[in-house]
Amino acid sequence: MADYDVVVVGAGSTGTNAAWYVRDNGLSCAVVEDRLVGGECSYWACIPSKALLAAPNAVAAARRLPGAAAAVGGDVDPGAVMARRDDLIYDLDDQHQVDWMGDVGADLIRGRGRLAGKRTVEVTVAGGGTRRLTAARAVVVATGSRPAVPAIEGLRHIRFWDNHDVTTAKDVPARLVVLGGGSVGCEMAQAYKRLGAREVTIVQRGPRLLPRLEPWVGALLADAFRDDGITVLTSRQAVKVTRAAHDAPVVLQLDDGSEITGEELLVAVGRAHNTDDIGLESVGLEPGGPLGVDDRLRVQGVDGDWLYAAGDVNGRALLTHQGKYQARLVGDIVAGRDREAWADRRAVPQVIFTDPEIAAVGPTEQQAREAGVDVKVVSSDISGVAGAALAGEGTRGRAQLVIDQGRRVVLGATFVGPHVGELLHSATIAVAAEVPIDVLWHAVPSFPTLSEIWLRLLEDDRGV
Repeated sequence: MADYDVVVVGAGSTGTNAAWYVRDNGLSCAVVEDRLVGGECSYWACIPSKALLAAPNAVAAARRLPGAAAAVGGDVDPGAVMARRDDLIYDLDDQHQVDWMGDVGADLIRGRGRLAGKRTVEVTVAGGGTRRLTAARAVVVATGSRPAVPAIEGLRHIRFWDNHDVTTAKDVPARLVVLGGGSVGCEMAQAYKRLGAREVTIVQRGPRLLPRLEPWVGALLADAFRDDGITVLTSRQAVKVTRAAHDAPVVLQLDDGSEITGEELLVAVGRAHNTDDIGLESVGLEPGGPLGVDDRLRVQGVDGDWLYAAGDVNGRALLTHQGKYQARLVGDIVAGRDREAWADRRAVPQVIFTDPEIAAVGPTEQQAREAGVDVKVVSSDISGVAGAALAGEGTRGRAQLVIDQGRRVVLGATFVGPHVGELLHSATIAVAAEVPIDVLWHAVPSFPTLSEIWLRLLEDDRGV
C-alpha cells in the first residue's frame, strides 16, 4: 500500500498534465498506466495523422502556386512520409514521456488501475500481483476514450482498421473504404488518397460530412474531395461486412443493396468512453458512458469531494487540448484553488487538417438558435482576401461568424481555407472574452494576411 495526495488513473495527455499541475502545487502524485505514457494523441491520433497529411498537403499547395508548380514533379513518397511519422511518434517508444514524468516528480506505476472504494485505487501490475494506492485528497480519472465499433453484421468477426491502425500503417492500400465522415475519416481519406491509394470511398450515414459543423462546411469539403478523386457517399448505411480471409479484400454492403470492396476498411464512427472496467461499481456508479462532472470536474453521484474526471472520459469535449485545459484546472482544484471549467460551454476550438483546412469555435448557427439566441450570421468568401489569393490559384474557402445580436458579441466562428487553423485562436479569444463587435473594429488585421478576413466579416455585419 502506498499513500499519495493525488492518484491519477490514466497517463495520456490529460493525465500527465493533471499530474504536472498537481506537482506544481506541491502535492505528491502517482499516475497509473498500463499502456504508452502520452496516450492516443502522441502515438495514434493527433501527431501521426498530421504527419501523414503534412507532405501530401504541402505538395498540393505548391501545385496551386504558379512558379512553384513546375518545380513539383513526381508523386509523394509514402515510405519517407511514414518514416518521418515514425520518428515523430518515437517508434511507439514512450521512454521520453516516462523521463518527463520523472522530471515532474510524479511516480509512474505501470499497470491497470481500478477504483476500489473511496480514495482507493487498486493496480494490477505488469507480471502479476496488485498494489493498493490511497489518495489523501483526490483520485482523478483520466482514462480517455477508444474507437467505437458499430453494430454491423460481421464487423466484429473480421480484421478492420481503427485510428490506431490507419495512423501507424506501413503501406498504402490500393483501395481504402472509410466508414464515417467525421474528422478522423475525412483526414485519413485524403491522406491515403494523396499518398497513392487508387480508390478511396467515404461512407457517411448522415446527409453530409462533418455533421457537427456548419452544413456548408461538409458540402465544401465534399467538393474538394471529389476533385481529389475521393468518392463521397452520404445518407448511406453499412449493413454487413465480409472478408473471406485475414488478408482478403473486405466487402461492405450498404442499405441500398450496393457493395464496396477495398483492401482495407477504416471504421471511424466516433469514440466510446473508457469507463466500463475502472471499478465504478465500488463507489456506487454504473459503468459505461461518460462520467458526468460539474464545472469543478467533480464526478456526480459520489459521496464526498474526492473523485474527479478530466478529458474524454467525462464527455464534455473530446479534444486533446480541452483535456489538457481540464487537467490544468483539476490540478489546481484538488490543491484547493478556486477554479471552474467554463470554456467547454462557450469556446471549444477545433481544427480539421484536411485541404482545405477547417477551423471552428463556439456554437453553430443552429445550436445558437436552439438556445434561444437572437442570431445574426455574417460570411465572406476567403478567396477574395489578398492573403488567400497569394496562396495560389483555385484557393477555396469561406468564413462565417455567428453573432449574438442582443449583446453584439461573437458567439461562434468557422473558417475554411488555407492554414485557417492559425486564424482560430483570434476567434477563440473573441468568443471566450466576449469581445464586443465595436471593439473588434479596432483590432486591425495586417495586410496582406489571411487575417484580413476579419475585416471582411465585420464589413458584412455593417452592410458594406
